[in-house]
Amino acid sequence: MKPILECYGLSKSYSNGRMALSNLNLSLERGQIIGLLGPNGSGKTTLIKLINDLLVPTEGYIHIDGSTPGAETKKIVSYLPERTYLTPSWKVADLISYFEDFYEDFQRNRAEQMLEALGIELHAKLRTLSKGAREKVQLVMVMSRDASLYVLDEPIGGVDPASRDYILNTILTNYNENATILLSTHLISDIENILDRVLFLQNGQMVLNASVDDIRMEQKKSVDMLFREVFRC
Repeated sequence: MKPILECYGLSKSYSNGRMALSNLNLSLERGQIIGLLGPNGSGKTTLIKLINDLLVPTEGYIHIDGSTPGAETKKIVSYLPERTYLTPSWKVADLISYFEDFYEDFQRNRAEQMLEALGIELHAKLRTLSKGAREKVQLVMVMSRDASLYVLDEPIGGVDPASRDYILNTILTNYNENATILLSTHLISDIENILDRVLFLQNGQMVLNASVDDIRMEQKKSVDMLFREVFRC
């Protein structure tokens, strides 16, 4: 079975000459939860946008399940952006119907069960919900797809600490064992217990690609501790 994500010589520069990614080589296998970690400006957002066909590489290639990002890969990639894109005037039920119409792999029952567990009513308008509740709704929509690759950009960054355990449990229990989750966050200590592998990016280059078990066994450190050492946080 081919890797779910492959990058070779992947580079992206912008019109101002800034190199956001430089000669990135990466292969991600299926069935893992992977932390995409690095300081601001490290290239995380650029990589995420390339995966989701929001940017085009300057050099090199990126393949998802063997295909260049585009209409076909959007069918198997479920993307949670850092900023909400929900239409405030919609009801939660409208959003469910939209996702059901747009994505063949969307599971309405799963979405409704998660929303009920969160105490979010289907007839509520999105603009009446708190910022944290809207972000939970968006995560529920993303995790209610039977995707092959989930790309989650700061899924717990905007919610209160009391909700983080629920969100992480939602992530863990709502994807199949052959799917891969790529999760970008600054809250490393909150999520490292669910990670199988971590990628450290710095100045657009990969400085670490390692399993969490290897980090703990070989370096005798937590991922959070190693991150702070590498990036001098």
